[in-house]
Amino acid sequence: MSHMNRKRAEAGVVFPRLDASNEKTEANIHDVTTMGTAREDDEPPPDGGYGWVCVAACFMINCFTWGTVSAYGVYLSHYLRYNSFPGADSLDFAFVGGSSLGAATLVAPVVTLLARKFGTRPPMFGGVVALAGGFIAASFASKAWHLYLCQGVLVGVGVGFIYIPSIAILSQWFSKRRSLANGITAAGSGIGGVLFSLITGSMIENISLAWSLRITGIIAFVMTFIAVVLTRDRNKIIQPVQRPFDTKLLSRKDVWLLLLWAFVSMLGYVTILYSLPDFAQSIGLSRTQATHVVTFLNLGTALGRPLIGFFSDRYGRILVPALLTLICGISCFAIWLPANSFGSTVLFALISGAIIGVFWVASTFLPP
Repeated sequence: MSHMNRKRAEAGVVFPRLDASNEKTEANIHDVTTMGTAREDDEPPPDGGYGWVCVAACFMINCFTWGTVSAYGVYLSHYLRYNSFPGADSLDFAFVGGSSLGAATLVAPVVTLLARKFGTRPPMFGGVVALAGGFIAASFASKAWHLYLCQGVLVGVGVGFIYIPSIAILSQWFSKRRSLANGITAAGSGIGGVLFSLITGSMIENISLAWSLRITGIIAFVMTFIAVVLTRDRNKIIQPVQRPFDTKLLSRKDVWLLLLWAFVSMLGYVTILYSLPDFAQSIGLSRTQATHVVTFLNLGTALGRPLIGFFSDRYGRILVPALLTLICGISCFAIWLPANSFGSTVLFALISGAIIGVFWVASTFLPP
């Protein structure tokens, strides 16, 4: 292995060289994760076998982690409409949703250290407990800061501890079919979002807010526990060297470009995901219709993410995400801003849902 490639393998996080050819660039992009991947001199991924069980497990992880987080728009709409926590304003409730996403990503270095020391599963089991505990604890909240800690930070930490170790698993099992495998698993967040958006709205109306949170926590605990049991890495075979953070990467321009794309993409992702149901009610739609808008948004995600993987395999793993990011931005101005009816809002929800979060797919199907 060359000196440069050895450095990249040691870092565990490898970014593209700025080659003149797009094919060369794509051929040298490694998974943008904090977990190690196979080195060039190791045996190639089997592209199947137990890997498909891992696909199902990672699908379940996305479904019952990001799927539950995606339904926060339903809770947000309820909090704002019924003044559930006196003294709290819209910014307070928005901070709850943002803190869950922030916590999920900020714990990455810690999760990497724990996974390196204890293995992949132990931190994931810790995340299972934190995720369920966050929802159940939030059901007893009486002040806004209780939500910050429970439905925000604790749920986010749980998602991060479960999701982050799972990112590198499929790259150890798949090479040629990696985009398809990751597209399938990424669709889990959309499927989970559809399910939890529907049942959350129904539970709040027919049971109570508190029991909606408790039931969500119980479901998330059972399903993510099963998913973690089913996951299996190949670390003993490929023996990856992992680092939680590599400051040397910050000296590269291509790294900064990728980070800038991630920042802008995720800013738009959070804005659409959490504000769309409240927007629906602001233009005169009912609470039920607002819930359905969130459902269509997640349905778009479920349908779109496998297609992103398919077309990226076919037309380019840099070109396709770039074009989709542009299309999503245009749709905000062309469809969302002028929207004044249920039909136009659903149309935007489907289109944007299929595209938003493309970074989550792209950052895991870029090949070694």
